[in-house]
Amino acid sequence: MSNALFIKEKPVIGVIHVGALPGTPAGTGSVYEIIEHARAEARVYLSGGVDGLMIENMHDVPYLRGRVGPEIVAAMAVIALSVKEECSLPTGIQILAGANMEAMAVAHAAGLDLIRAEGYVFAHIADEGWIESSAAELLRYRKQIGADRVEVWADVKKKHSSHAVTTDITLGETAEAVEFMRGNAVIVTGSVTGRPPRLEDVGKVRAHCRLPVILGSGVDLSNIAEFYRVADGFIIGSYFKKDGHWANTVDRERVERLMEAVNRLRG
Repeated sequence: MSNALFIKEKPVIGVIHVGALPGTPAGTGSVYEIIEHARAEARVYLSGGVDGLMIENMHDVPYLRGRVGPEIVAAMAVIALSVKEECSLPTGIQILAGANMEAMAVAHAAGLDLIRAEGYVFAHIADEGWIESSAAELLRYRKQIGADRVEVWADVKKKHSSHAVTTDITLGETAEAVEFMRGNAVIVTGSVTGRPPRLEDVGKVRAHCRLPVILGSGVDLSNIAEFYRVADGFIIGSYFKKDGHWANTVDRERVERLMEAVNRLRG
């Protein structure tokens, strides 16, 4: 994580789960409607005081494995550019599932700052099937298109996945591999969306890796003080939504309450 990317320490990054995109099973709205909704959520996050944004196509379930079509890349690019124009906060993107090359292309085209990559090192079994390591191909592609400024934040032992094939490789060793493979930050999560990571897992990562440690699931008002001591940043989606469910719209009061708590912790 670049020291210049965020103004404040331990940044809080709010997630915009864009509407189901054209061609996906739940896709019904136009790209224009999806853009307007994403821009509205960006404004809520900005007024609520978050430090950054993450754009994600979580409504596209069930996800393709490792690649998406040009219609998804095109839609995510124009959505991302519009969000960035609406809100100048540092912004990242994730394209599910494991479409890291496409995410890099979108980030470069839209002037975003980072991508969230799953399957960066080693391999695992996800809902979609076998997800291979992408680090070598991804960083070469980043170099080829001149996107060196776009950071790669890599999930380790990704949620919603089986890691039985790598049980002899610890979480800490996986994070160490991310650092060795030139990642910019590691993301630690619980086992599923909305479930927090374990404190001991954060400690294991810290013991093996000098990269910033970002918590990527389950952070909320009840545990932010505990996690604030051990983490370098937070990607928060579910808690910021109405009733704490990821598929709902962003709740301004939830954003404000959590950011008030964070600002108290910052002193």
